[in-house]
Amino acid sequence: MEAIACNLCGSLDLKFLYRMPDTFFLKEEWFNVVECQGCGLGFVNPRPTFEEIGRFYPPAYYQWFQTEQKFNDRRYEIEAGYVHRYVKASPAHVLLDVGCANGDFPRAMQRFGWNVEGVEISNNSTAIDDFLLYRQTFPEIPVNAPRYDVVTAWAVLEHVHDPGAYFKKAAKVLRPGGFFVFNVPNFGSISSRHLYREDVPRHLYFFTEGNVRRYLSANGMELIEAFFDDRVYSMLAYNWLHYYLRFKRRGRDFTYEDSLFCRDRYLKENGLSPTLFNSIRFFAANTHIPVDRLLRRAFEKYQMRKGTYGQSTYIARKV
Repeated sequence: MEAIACNLCGSLDLKFLYRMPDTFFLKEEWFNVVECQGCGLGFVNPRPTFEEIGRFYPPAYYQWFQTEQKFNDRRYEIEAGYVHRYVKASPAHVLLDVGCANGDFPRAMQRFGWNVEGVEISNNSTAIDDFLLYRQTFPEIPVNAPRYDVVTAWAVLEHVHDPGAYFKKAAKVLRPGGFFVFNVPNFGSISSRHLYREDVPRHLYFFTEGNVRRYLSANGMELIEAFFDDRVYSMLAYNWLHYYLRFKRRGRDFTYEDSLFCRDRYLKENGLSPTLFNSIRFFAANTHIPVDRLLRRAFEKYQMRKGTYGQSTYIARKV
């Protein structure tokens, strides 16, 4: 584990926000999330080192891309749509997909007519031999001149140890007027900031639109469009009303254990069996819970309109 300064502004003035475990694989390991008081960037601190982080990415992490193939095929079409808003598919156009996992998105872009390349460092992803693949981290690939018309990074920048180096490299390898298209969680959302919906410690950094603009501007790129929705990935606002009514309104801390509140947990903690009577007893004591569940989707739609949803997709252009 290593303690770090802010990647964006270098500040050591950090505010502790919350503590949570790895909710998927190594559930016994807990991590702190902090916020930089200088620029508002969120990140895990202390964090696993680059050499340690691989154990949090077992083969099961990459198998999801295969088991959810129908969903993923639809997602690749949506991701392609963001690219095609500005650049038409052509064999003359070169696209680099950073963090391409098993290579499915570049293959989808090949079918649209693109010349594609990829970057993937994990040895747990499947073998790729049908397009040029770099096995180094993106900042270390042996390309140091403008080569690509588009660089994409779908849910990648939150995973890396030095996002600033990724923005810098994207600017270096993009042709003038080229586009950097990427998706990251939105730290300006209740889900990311308060409801413990981040995939810690695989997610190491948490970005707001303001953070993104600063990274882009520092590297000669400008933000063209920002989207806050669940078209690429979702981040459910689970227990949003429970948080507002029972904790925020009363000025109480909302812990990770509080975020797990539900009927089954209530029954277990009170030594009650899952009978109809005890379920009625739970809802009588927590009348806001049915409302929380019924209105969650409407609340998420409201977030999307206000730009406060838990996921964000950005399209930037090299100036």
